[in-house]
Amino acid sequence: MIQIATKRLTFEEFAEWKPENRRYELHNGEIVEMSQPLGKHEKVVGFSSRKFTAQFDRLNLPYFIPKQALVQSSENGSAYLPDILILNETNLASEPLWEKFSTVIQGASIPLVVEVVSTNWQDDYIKKVGEYELIGIPEYWIVDYLGLGGRRFIGNPKQPTISIYQLIDGEYEISQFRGDDRIESPTFPELNLTAQQIFQAGLISIPAAPE
Repeated sequence: MIQIATKRLTFEEFAEWKPENRRYELHNGEIVEMSQPLGKHEKVVGFSSRKFTAQFDRLNLPYFIPKQALVQSSENGSAYLPDILILNETNLASEPLWEKFSTVIQGASIPLVVEVVSTNWQDDYIKKVGEYELIGIPEYWIVDYLGLGGRRFIGNPKQPTISIYQLIDGEYEISQFRGDDRIESPTFPELNLTAQQIFQAGLISIPAAPE
């Protein structure tokens, strides 16, 4: 994550400026360039997205996963680019920023959001938990497949952990899953997936092509 030295921007200024095919977020009015995800990170995202999409199809849900959509917090003008953002298509007509900026601001539009932890783990465990809670996102996953987060978040000794935050009476309650624990998702209660299956997606090596 690289902070770009510039004046503080409004969300609209940021959205008008943001170039295509580059990863940027707005943190309290300051532009932050996100580092390009590494291969293992991308495999975890791809594997998880495929499992979610299978649930959409099986249950005939009006959900989809956009490529570059943003989640904006009206509290401080921040805008985040989640690793996986599940959107409810039926609510997008009420989103004032969707058509122009591919941005959502309402928890009703976001059944579930996922952040896959990298070196900037503080953002996922501290900053985004609070922001997503205020927006009213019903379910937030933090997939820490390398066990990078602070010990106060994933325990001591550190180990790969999936933290699932469920919004109950306006506040997040957390459940954590490790190893062969079966993941319990309020949004997808029939999701047949263990924590280790997700972790393993980021650790399996792709065989080299024959010469």
